[in-house]
Amino acid sequence: MSPYHAPWWLPGGHLQTIVPVLAPAPRVAWRRERWETPDGDFVDVDRAGEGDGPLVALFHGLEGSSSSHYALRLAAYALALGWRIAVLHFRGCSGALNRLPRAYHSGDSAEIDWMLRRLQPTYAAGVSLGGNALLKWLGEQGDAAAGIVRRAVAVSAPLSLAASARVLDRGLNRRLYVRHFLVTMKAKTLAKVALGQLALDQVRVARLGTFREFDDLVTAPLHGFRDANDYWARASSAPWLARIRVPTLILNARNDPFLTATDLAAATREAAPDVVLEFPGTGGHAGFPGRGQWLARRILDFLDTD
Repeated sequence: MSPYHAPWWLPGGHLQTIVPVLAPAPRVAWRRERWETPDGDFVDVDRAGEGDGPLVALFHGLEGSSSSHYALRLAAYALALGWRIAVLHFRGCSGALNRLPRAYHSGDSAEIDWMLRRLQPTYAAGVSLGGNALLKWLGEQGDAAAGIVRRAVAVSAPLSLAASARVLDRGLNRRLYVRHFLVTMKAKTLAKVALGQLALDQVRVARLGTFREFDDLVTAPLHGFRDANDYWARASSAPWLARIRVPTLILNARNDPFLTATDLAAATREAAPDVVLEFPGTGGHAGFPGRGQWLARRILDFLDTD
């Protein structure tokens, strides 16, 4: 398959990130299943496809879902080939607030382990946050991961969470992306405060304006981390890439607004031989627009390699 190059009329990482979100996406007839978790919560899984074709497990990005543009395009392409797909929603991301105070986070590899062992897919893919968590799981499992998935793909994963947060929390990125994500993240947090599940000051939550502020106040203490720095260090997938033993594609554009090309190179310097690094110069964050659904084709082409 030819390398990715963005259309000439769509320059820059920001446009290549945003335009695919706004462009019309295929419609997919999802079938929803609700799984009870071992700790008394639930996750929702949306499936599509029939028969005995290969099954792809897809882990979405921050505040994503089966309605995300990349999920719909991947599903439509997979279904056309006779494959099956399941989007495994992280807690609180399927449109229903989860029961427990905890939510999900970028290093939630224990949740991924439980979901993959229950689903028993052929392959696994993750986008952005879901890609980071999947890579961390692959590294933690080492050789054992091959007993669960044959191959894996991570797209636009923020391999170093500290580096990604540093880039996102400033300038145009903060106005374009962080503000957008925090709308729903803060709304879910405030809903849990109103239910008495979280003892947080509502005014302080409402005023949060950066990922560092949110992770310090909410994500870190809620999921057993000391603070944002501790969370970012322990949840990043970069330290685990050397231990991956399943053929895995890491696909990140060098103009991704969520991670600089320098940080990307540093994070993957120690990647294992089973890891294929593909860093086209263009594509934005989880975008890769144009060229006949290039991203969906690239994911499935890699997964289908013997």
